[in-house]
Amino acid sequence: MAVAVGVLSDTRRQTLGAICDTFAPSIEVDDGERVLRDFYARSASDLGVPAQIEGLLAQSMMPEEIEAFGQLLDAFAEHDFAGMELPARTELLAQVAASGPEAKLGVRRLRGLTFLFFYGLPDESGHNPNWDAIGYPGPVSAPPSPQQAPKTIPLEQVSGESATLTGDVCVVGSGAGGSVIAAELQRAGRSVVVLELGQYRNESDFKQLELPGMLELYLGGGLLGSEDGSISILAGSTLGGGTVVNYMNCIRTPEHIRREWAAMGIEGIDEPDYEAHIDAIWERLSVNDTATSHNRTHKKLIAGCEKLGYPHRTLTRNTNVLCEDPSVCGYCFTGCQKGCKQSTMKTFLQDAADAGARFVVGARAERILIQDGRAVGVQATVTHEDGFTSALTVNAPTVVVACGSIESPALLLRSGIGGPAVGKHLRLHPASIVAGVYEQPIEGWIGQLQSALSDQFAECEGEHGFLIEAVGASPAIQAMSMPWEDGHKHKQLLARTFKHLAPFVSVARDHGEGEVVLDGHGRALTRWSLADAVDARMFTRAMVELARLQRAAGAKEIHTFYQQPLIWREGDDFDAFLAAIEQGSLRANDVSVFTAHQMGSCRMGSDPADSVADGRGELHDTKGVWIGDGSAFPTAPGVNPMISIMSLAHRTAANMIATPKEASNGVG
Repeated sequence: MAVAVGVLSDTRRQTLGAICDTFAPSIEVDDGERVLRDFYARSASDLGVPAQIEGLLAQSMMPEEIEAFGQLLDAFAEHDFAGMELPARTELLAQVAASGPEAKLGVRRLRGLTFLFFYGLPDESGHNPNWDAIGYPGPVSAPPSPQQAPKTIPLEQVSGESATLTGDVCVVGSGAGGSVIAAELQRAGRSVVVLELGQYRNESDFKQLELPGMLELYLGGGLLGSEDGSISILAGSTLGGGTVVNYMNCIRTPEHIRREWAAMGIEGIDEPDYEAHIDAIWERLSVNDTATSHNRTHKKLIAGCEKLGYPHRTLTRNTNVLCEDPSVCGYCFTGCQKGCKQSTMKTFLQDAADAGARFVVGARAERILIQDGRAVGVQATVTHEDGFTSALTVNAPTVVVACGSIESPALLLRSGIGGPAVGKHLRLHPASIVAGVYEQPIEGWIGQLQSALSDQFAECEGEHGFLIEAVGASPAIQAMSMPWEDGHKHKQLLARTFKHLAPFVSVARDHGEGEVVLDGHGRALTRWSLADAVDARMFTRAMVELARLQRAAGAKEIHTFYQQPLIWREGDDFDAFLAAIEQGSLRANDVSVFTAHQMGSCRMGSDPADSVADGRGELHDTKGVWIGDGSAFPTAPGVNPMISIMSLAHRTAANMIATPKEASNGVG
């Protein structure tokens, strides 16, 4: 997948290869079927993994970052790592990882990259040879042709060293919030230009392949994380944003959250009239539960809830009931090949395009242009398929910042606007995972990715708590998240359990908060940890409760994702297992934590010292700049946030339409 570009010295390249072949080594086994023997014998180098990693470094890292990576390799090379036997290499990897936080992070990232390609890299036929051994079929259908699934949103063609577009409104970001505002304003007679960092991909591009899907549809190629590796960050980066890759879990903003936000300055959001904004989104997305069905993972979740007496409910989802096909739904985190997911690409962005909005993809907004204290446009860089770039200026007196809660504050920080709260109050709904291994095959890639939840513990810490949900199973992500002691045991575990895994997850309403800052190159850098005592208690409690649910559902084994293996097997002391969970380390890189929901980093509120935008959505300190995504949330909602983002954006759009239209004077 990655372009083969040499950025490492021969010694560093040789060391990288040896490290990859330690994580995924060639092991000779005498028994078992041929497919298993071949799997154990296959090393990372046999699949070209080191070259893929080097190519990815060349594409995604600055020269000084590549050098820092090289210095980690040098630390291994000083011990003649490539000349060691496998047991000695395995021991040295563990020693280096234990030597300090930075080394632990570096080793874990190397491990993650190795497994990303070892289990995710397809051959020319779209197959990975390791899938046969772990019982994974890979893609079950080919994408439709471009003729069968045409792209119906016209794109502006930007070329040359520089270009200029002019409009009434520039919307930066095309996800859940930006799409709604673009559609509403264009239909109201404003001339809208939408800038999207990602590319325009639709059903004809969705191949049901984990690796290409991550690299093409997610921010940072799906490899984004906090500065110290405490949490993995999954955020969409494509036309339509996260709505193209999310699990379609549609939940109305809880009333107690609306009351809390109203008290913080979003006036009227707690009133009955706000229901009209939610209803407008609900109807346009065709939200329903008639197409919802439960796969084997969710049947286990429901069985566990019923055994323990916990409430549970079927999810409402934004899907076209006429074309829903559960047999392929398990792949929809890499895009819905059938086109039944009613993402913003299919709804609000199409509405905006039909009304005349213009779209530029591959466009990174560098800064918002300001004159006399108000917006006059956006400066962006457009990257073309051949790697060349164009400097784009969009002259517009109104700018909507809607590029997600990681990139939105970064844009404001680069622009020097927004006040002291920019980047603060980041909420992430931190999620834990506990997987059950069942006697019968689960085949977690079959069926809808999410179809049920329980809110039994939604208020276990007063106004904070966590939801219980479930997710699908995909080889590379599973391999990257699992603990690793040595290459042989890791292969054994995946081959033995993958087909039988049912992952349950928690989604917490975080009590503490993180922040987004800029690194030395003006890029977003996320800082977050489980240092908040309430969040730490909830995270540990969630793992305990997920384990109880797995046992109640009949799991024969229960696997946590602590990086020091912690597994319960039928017949073991279960209370001792729960006690071990409660004593587990929550330090960075000691346990797998992920976020699919980023919120609050440009929040709305009445106090300019503690919020970025006012209760209408416009910046306190800069006229004509509005916040239009989940970064506007004053606090975490504690539920899957798509509907909340879109309905709040619908309200913001109404406020913008009610604001007198400004003329575009351009910039000099």
